Amino acid sequence: MLRSMYSGISGLKNFQTKLDVIGNNIANVNTYGFKKSRVTFKDMISQQIQGASSPQVNRGGTNPKQVGLGSQVATIDQIHTQGSLQTTGRSLDLGISGDGFFIVNDGQLSYYTRAGNFYLDSNGYLVNADGLYVQGYAADAAGVIDYSQLSRLRIAAGSIIAPSATTNITFKGNLYANTEIADATNGRLFTDGATLDAKKLKEGLKSGASLTMKVVDSLGNRHDLQIVLQKISSTEWQAGYLLPANNDQYTFQSLGNITFNTKGEVEENTDASFTINLQPQQLTPGYTGNAQPLNITVDFGNVTQYGSLSTIDVDTINGNTEGFLEGFNVSSAGEIFGVYSNGQVQLLGQIALANFNNPEGLTKVGENLYQVSNNSGVPNVGIAGQDMGTINGGTLEMSNVDLSEEFTEMIVAQRGFQANTRIITTSDEILQELVNLKR
Repeated sequence: MLRSMYSGISGLKNFQTKLDVIGNNIANVNTYGFKKSRVTFKDMISQQIQGASSPQVNRGGTNPKQVGLGSQVATIDQIHTQGSLQTTGRSLDLGISGDGFFIVNDGQLSYYTRAGNFYLDSNGYLVNADGLYVQGYAADAAGVIDYSQLSRLRIAAGSIIAPSATTNITFKGNLYANTEIADATNGRLFTDGATLDAKKLKEGLKSGASLTMKVVDSLGNRHDLQIVLQKISSTEWQAGYLLPANNDQYTFQSLGNITFNTKGEVEENTDASFTINLQPQQLTPGYTGNAQPLNITVDFGNVTQYGSLSTIDVDTINGNTEGFLEGFNVSSAGEIFGVYSNGQVQLLGQIALANFNNPEGLTKVGENLYQVSNNSGVPNVGIAGQDMGTINGGTLEMSNVDLSEEFTEMIVAQRGFQANTRIITTSDEILQELVNLKR
């Protein structure tokens, strides 16, 4: 039989495989996270008719004479180029920009995927469309992440953040350098333990400033704390706070003095940080809770004394009341931040990513999932932004299939298929002529 007929058959099989791959690509043109494939061919073994000869004294060498016996599939490659990110606005739709795969687990095996359309199950665990648990690093009740092991990620509706007492307040801004000095002569100076009525307080504040802020005790109850500053010399300001007394009066408690240098900055080697120790009921008369005593550090180290008007204000203050989880968002590093009803934002966990030395060596197992193979390498597990791509919340990665390219390849495959059928029909006609020689 003619060798060309078998070459044509091999070509038909190979182009059929190519069409199968193209068809699968086109079928998944709208599959999130899908990576297209391509087929490459190579020639099959060639039949040796005559070998090559080496050059002789009076005659040169000759090349080998070989007849090819057709083609075969060389590779079916996975093309892991970046797909476009489509904006969805949904918090649990996550797209990876760059290298990496999400890790999901069925309780026994881990799988890898680029499809980031995730959901919450009835227990608040983060899962994919088939219920596989998304893997990451969980955070404890204080928002501290444990990076020692992968685990399921949970965003439990109605979870509570416990109250935390205020322990630190820092201040920023300026104290007016030309403020009149408070002294005994003008009757404005506040002395430690003095009782002040509204009139004395108003008069004294002409030589100073007052700021009222909310502080929180260990049970989450809010109390008003009024800090008072008075200029007592050209370079010093007295810091203190007011405690409510009877009949709309206040008791002044001195904390210490803040000393400024000639540049208007807090003098080096001086302490501009003070500690307030008191019971919550001292700030809120009639309070009957059994909260722990308040120990609050107030820091004026960043305050200045310039010629511009006073702008002193609270810079940072910690402490929070009880709060309930109201929402969440995901950062580019995969951090899941819970937003609570008390205004606090706390870390709930961080989504892990995996990368491979040879991602094209992964085995497709369907459902947008990949598995480790003998040639993919072991997964390098880490977090987004550190030798990995970044995570874009509210987006999904689209398929990287290009329809124009696929249709062009389909035409090429179709013409190749047709050409190989012509080889078979032509070989058949030649065989028919050979059979007819007997007639």
